[in-house]
Amino acid sequence: MELKGKKIGVAVTGSFCTYEKVFEQLEKLKETGAEIVTIFSDASQTIDSRFGAAEDFMKKAERITGAEPLRTISQAEPIGPKSLLDLLIILPCTGNTIAKLANGITDTPVLMAAKAHLRNEKPLLISISTNDALGMNMRNIGLLLNAKNIYFVPFGQDSPEKKPNSMIAKTELVIPAAEMALEGKQYQPVIR
Repeated sequence: MELKGKKIGVAVTGSFCTYEKVFEQLEKLKETGAEIVTIFSDASQTIDSRFGAAEDFMKKAERITGAEPLRTISQAEPIGPKSLLDLLIILPCTGNTIAKLANGITDTPVLMAAKAHLRNEKPLLISISTNDALGMNMRNIGLLLNAKNIYFVPFGQDSPEKKPNSMIAKTELVIPAAEMALEGKQYQPVIR
């Protein structure tokens, strides 16, 4: 399904090492003609890291999308009752966010956006980036893989020798995975 004219939320969590690829995909999503709104988690909007300053990333998101990012739970909550989005992408989705989402915890703007969006039975696309995908978070990923209206950007191990439990999404597949999610289908193969 074409993304042009679709309303897409891009929810950003704190996997700072992936931000270069995240913002590449944000620009590509905008180029499709989709209307984009970003939602920043508490960590992503407050933690400066060796990869850059949080405020700079939020300004960059606003420049790309033309819309100020949503920063609070109360700003994200209307996504549900007002049915504001056709698709929500959590890009990147940390292990912490995966665990909370799988267990129904809604304590950040990103998690509120996901909960609010899913109440409308619309697709949520997850682009994982976690050092414990093959460890403690495997159970949570498994729960989400089997949940209705939740889809994944294909993912694989990023550094098996140094970080054997770590997995990361193939962000270059965000757009085709988004198109499939809008059709109610999981882009295959999931594990690459």
